[in-house]
Formats: sequence, structure tokens, C-alpha cells
Amino acid sequence: MTDRARQHQILAAARMLLEQEGPEALTMRRLAGLLGITAPSLYKHFPDKSSVVDALADAMLTETAEALEAAETAAPGSFPALATAYRAHALAPDDHLARAAWAFAHGMVMMELNNRFPTPESVTTAWTAGITALASSRL
Repeated sequence: MTDRARQHQILAAARMLLEQEGPEALTMRRLAGLLGITAPSLYKHFPDKSSVVDALADAMLTETAEALEAAETAAPGSFPALATAYRAHALAPDDHLARAAWAFAHGMVMMELNNRFPTPESVTTAWTAGITALASSRL
């Protein structure tokens, strides 16, 4: 199995654990057991649990982007198509998490647009902290 295929397999298992059992279930040992490998084998692909969570968040954002890009390709310039695609994708996860994710993203962008951060770096730090917290909550 290639490294990329193994990473995909690890992320799929991690996502399943989070969706079915919540963030407390996602441990490197539990993930390895689910995959039938040893925990140290996971570290060949991800240095720690937070890197797994980051990769999951990245995958979820990529899925959202792909849904929106497909809507734009199907109906270029159509706000109704884009909004419908966003809604369909957002309704797929847990309702409370979807609301929290939207509120976080919207609030962060509004704060950034209104220059409510002391430095550009503080925006990135806050954004990363929020995404990490939401991703570890329940993807």
C-alpha cells in the first residue's frame, strides 16, 4: 500500500471514530487498533494526533470546496446553485456543529474585514485555533 493510500485509510478511520463516537474516541492507539496496525506505525504517516485532526479538517474543507466548485461548474455565476450546494453540504454534518462552524467562519471573516485583529499573524493564529477546536469536536 502506498503512503498516500495509507494516509487516506487512516483519515477515513479517524473520521469514522469521530462521527460515531466523538472526539474522546480518537486516540492514536484506538485508531491503530481499528486499522489492525500498531500505534507506532501511525507515526510514519502522522507525527501526532493533532496532525490527524488537521488533516481531517483539511479534508472536510476540501470536500466543501469541491461541492461548491461543482455547483459553480454546473451553473456558472448562479448564486442560488452555490447557496443550494452549500446548504446541502452543511446539512450533512451534525446540526450543532454546522451552526458552530458557520458562526465561527462568518464571525472570523467579519472581524478580519473590520480590522479587529492586532496583526495579520493573530488572524492566522485565531483561525487555526478555531478550526482545530471545531475539527476535534466532531467532524
